[in-house]
Amino acid sequence: MQTARAVPATTIVNLRDLGGIALGRHRRLRQGILLRSGQLSDFDAEHDRAVAALGIRTVVDLRTADERRWAPDRLPAGARLFVADVLGDDPGVTPARLKALLGDPVGAAALLGGGRAEELFAQTYRKMVLSPGAAAAYRAFLDTASDPRARPLLFHCATGKDRTGWAAALLLMMAGASREAVRAEFLAVNRAVPTAFGPAVRRFLDEGGDPGIASAVVEARPRYLEAALDAMDERWGGLDGYLAKALRLPPAVAERLRADLAVPA
Repeated sequence: MQTARAVPATTIVNLRDLGGIALGRHRRLRQGILLRSGQLSDFDAEHDRAVAALGIRTVVDLRTADERRWAPDRLPAGARLFVADVLGDDPGVTPARLKALLGDPVGAAALLGGGRAEELFAQTYRKMVLSPGAAAAYRAFLDTASDPRARPLLFHCATGKDRTGWAAALLLMMAGASREAVRAEFLAVNRAVPTAFGPAVRRFLDEGGDPGIASAVVEARPRYLEAALDAMDERWGGLDGYLAKALRLPPAVAERLRADLAVPA
């Protein structure tokens, strides 16, 4: 099943164009308007001229204030920054602490050992759906993405797999993609994320860190997405209820975004 196209980049991790993903009924996602990635703190326009050529107008940063302070984005020329902090009301949850956890094998074992790592990450995905603060951030993200003047738009978190993964899932479901296609795209980042974490994981393991914790932290796992989808279905009865009742996204915004995303296959 087709997933997002990897965009060659040497200073941005996990850069992907969602365009081309099948939406059913002989339609696909429009190319060149919505991109996802890891943080842009190391972006270098001179070394990544292909990125500059994308014409990105808006960068949506889904990270916490601490993450933005530690590693501020470097924006492509002409782009504006829009902050939609998904975890601002609960900054202690694990996606915002990935590198810190990998830098502290003892602390990671205390927090995530004994098989707790995957469970804690699954709980975090539920929070990303159920938390009012996260809902406000995703509402702001979708509002921005629905504005043609804001596109091409690049959205990201730290490595582009958790907060960004749910943002991409929302866009794909709104555009009409099947949940099978959503799952395929969610898991496809596992080919790129090790590049971001490679050195940190090696140090973690060299210092006696638990390989099970490392893999649970670094990977996008099916259970994580299922936790988010289950929370959405249980609380709001599916996508439409989530958009209307949790995100309070105006129907006109949702319809405009749906119409703009799909083109004939």
